[in-house]
Amino acid sequence: MIELTPACQRTADVLACVKDDQLGLSTPCERMPLDALIAHIGGLCLAFEAAAGKEFGPLTDTPPADDAAIDADWRTAYPQRLAALALAWKNPAAWAGMTRAGGVELPAEVMGNVALAEVVIHGWDVARVIGEPYDVDAATLQACLAYLAQFDPAGTQGMFGPAVPIADDAPALDRVVALSGRDPAWRVP
Repeated sequence: MIELTPACQRTADVLACVKDDQLGLSTPCERMPLDALIAHIGGLCLAFEAAAGKEFGPLTDTPPADDAAIDADWRTAYPQRLAALALAWKNPAAWAGMTRAGGVELPAEVMGNVALAEVVIHGWDVARVIGEPYDVDAATLQACLAYLAQFDPAGTQGMFGPAVPIADDAPALDRVVALSGRDPAWRVP
């Protein structure tokens, strides 16, 4: 079992720093401005919370929409969703058996790692756009590194672009970001 709370809390803290005039800014996610990325975070929280509870239905059976609109109450709702996501994965039963999210069925242990990596990577994305630091604990970063190291460095269709070359002794967060196909030095254009 991996603890999602530190990453979910840090991402919620970063969301609290977003200003309205930043919502249209570019992000490290190609073709996804900040408001769409934040909407994606809100949606992934619901899907992975349902996956933890094995509550199969529309939230777990359909891939996320890249063009989802940000909810009007996102400033309060999305931090609550992040907290609920972390709480759902505290249950040992969440990590057992098979589960589904985005229409993909996986062992629950793998899905928990997917959820963690999504929160960390997209939390970093938002932080990078708005100029905030994104720091999470070493255990979170090690779990993300172990998960991401399994993927083809050339990229994985629908998930990650090609890994960005980075030194083996680079900070763990930079290595996580690079393995996900993002440049750790990315800045808003």
